[in-house]
Amino acid sequence: MSKVLPKSIQALAEVLGSLPGIGPKTANRLTFYLLGRESHELQRFAQAFSELRENLTTCSVCQIIAESDPCPICSDSTRDQQKLAVVEEALDVLALEKARFNGRYHVLGGQISPINHVGPEDLAISQLLERLNSNEIKEVILATDPSLEGEATALYIDEQIKSAVELGTIKELSVTRLARGLPVGGDLEYADELTLSRALEGRRSYSQKDQ
Repeated sequence: MSKVLPKSIQALAEVLGSLPGIGPKTANRLTFYLLGRESHELQRFAQAFSELRENLTTCSVCQIIAESDPCPICSDSTRDQQKLAVVEEALDVLALEKARFNGRYHVLGGQISPINHVGPEDLAISQLLERLNSNEIKEVILATDPSLEGEATALYIDEQIKSAVELGTIKELSVTRLARGLPVGGDLEYADELTLSRALEGRRSYSQKDQ
């Protein structure tokens, strides 16, 4: 960072530059954009940042971040109780909501990634298996990202469900995977609504082999 810039500008640019997808040039542009805003606008930014984590909790049912426990989705009796979509992050819930999915969700909190030292024990998989004891759930939709890590996570969960069914700890149910059409290596949160809708409609049994 140039010594010409005031320390306050350098400090903000460094903070913005630490955000995902924000490089040094973009951080500098955002900093000078904010520098040109009125004081009351900056106060709104400051208030939003300071209150970001206030009054938030983790839903004990689906693991999503919400203002109540259970969250509004889990409390909604009009939703399809038989379908449970398993997603990696809360942003994936927003994407599926836009695609008009009307079932319920389970947020894993990430994906299995040995290179990043994330194993099955670091995700909400045990909580998922506990939820499957419910007689209401008839189908588990594995809606993890169509990446190598996402596929590995889906495969692991499928195997865990099969083992639990064989042991009799959970009842027999259908396990499906989002259909092809989602780009391999992409993130679910960036998929458009039409692609997600078609993927939901064309989901297939996870164990079914490609013909």
